[in-house]
Amino acid sequence: MNAHPASQQDPATPSPTHVDAPQPVRFWSAFAFWLKLGFISFGGPAGQIAILHQELVERRRWISERRFLHALNYCMLLPGPEAQQLAIYLGWLLHKTWGGIVAGVLFVLPSLVILVLLSWAYIALGDTPLVAGLLYGIKPAVTAIVVQAAHRMGSRVLKNRWLWGVAAAAFVAIFALQVPFPAIVAVAAALGYVGGRLQPHAFTVGGGHGKAGASYGPAVIDDHTPTPAHAIFSWGRLAKIVLAGAVLWTVPMALLTANYGWQHPLPQMAWFFTKAALLTFGGAYAVLPYVYQGAVSHYGWVTPTQMIDGLALGETTPGPLIMVVAFVGFVGGYVKALFGPDALFLAGVVAACLVTWFTFLPSFLFILAGGPWVESTHGNLKFTAPLTAITAAVVGVIVNLAFFFAYHVLWPTGFGGSFDAVSALIALGAAVALLRYKRGVIQVIAACAVLGWVVKLV
Repeated sequence: MNAHPASQQDPATPSPTHVDAPQPVRFWSAFAFWLKLGFISFGGPAGQIAILHQELVERRRWISERRFLHALNYCMLLPGPEAQQLAIYLGWLLHKTWGGIVAGVLFVLPSLVILVLLSWAYIALGDTPLVAGLLYGIKPAVTAIVVQAAHRMGSRVLKNRWLWGVAAAAFVAIFALQVPFPAIVAVAAALGYVGGRLQPHAFTVGGGHGKAGASYGPAVIDDHTPTPAHAIFSWGRLAKIVLAGAVLWTVPMALLTANYGWQHPLPQMAWFFTKAALLTFGGAYAVLPYVYQGAVSHYGWVTPTQMIDGLALGETTPGPLIMVVAFVGFVGGYVKALFGPDALFLAGVVAACLVTWFTFLPSFLFILAGGPWVESTHGNLKFTAPLTAITAAVVGVIVNLAFFFAYHVLWPTGFGGSFDAVSALIALGAAVALLRYKRGVIQVIAACAVLGWVVKLV
């Protein structure tokens, strides 16, 4: 009934309806894919979502286009790394709670291990000519990458003067008035809530991921596949998830506080990065100013230069960019010698693992608790106006972050010192490569790293 008559089909182009449905996905086959994904998920959230779509929708056909986008829309509404949350969602849908846990853990575990090793090399070898030269080239590239992030998000969201006004106000608030990032998010959400009722068209910019119109043949979880039994909403299951989440957060926090005291860096890191995890609307670039305010200005775990270097290292590794928190934790634990001068590496590793736990735990809870509700509704999600306003505000915050990086890269000793013209040229070249020629982030970072090394060598 829905298919066209055979006489109207191009014989050289088989209809998707003639493609055999794939076999159910075995747990260990999924495990192998999630592990592979953890090592190849470069390119930030956009690149990671594209990899998930290409592998799971187009090639393997584990889930249909429409169901994939339905899950993505929910993840876009949540604070936290949406690509990792989408992996958790798909793993949970395929193989219940353990499937979601495996998908989410393997999405970040390779990145954590790599970043711990890079952080140690940075602390131990950062003064060597090779490492110093590579970082000299990478830091201007990071400045250009942040500018690209603001441009990409702004071009998608800032569609009218109301949203431009929200972005401008957010920039002024954080740049000139030093308003905390959580307050900016709260005010933007309130503006979106009110504006969505008074001027609904101004706060409706449409989905950024297109419509679910493509078909790649039958999928394991197809458009009309019944909701699996484990994905059906129940209050009892929700209560278990919430209770488990409370235990997984409270017990480590209580042990840290009891052993070290509330003012010790470890419980302070746990508390700070829990708050950061709940404020990452708009991706890692949006929360980085908040991390900077806390980790650099308030707690002093890292210096401004180390923060930029950490982001540079984070850009070169797979996994969510918010994994830069592992660098902050490692450097903070190592430099502060939390376990004494004879256990610096151990202190760094413990701090890195600790902040990773508290940063990503909410993502698992959001998906495992909210997934059944999302599966019960295959229509559009509501409350997009506050999210749109938050995203507009995030654009202004990211512009402020670009100013912050540019200042520390181009005037390394402050405005009273000399202007680094070479870094400015590298940053300009990186911006042209990203914005004009659409080169990949890894390509740009690699090229700039080589340039920086050559400059320092010469």
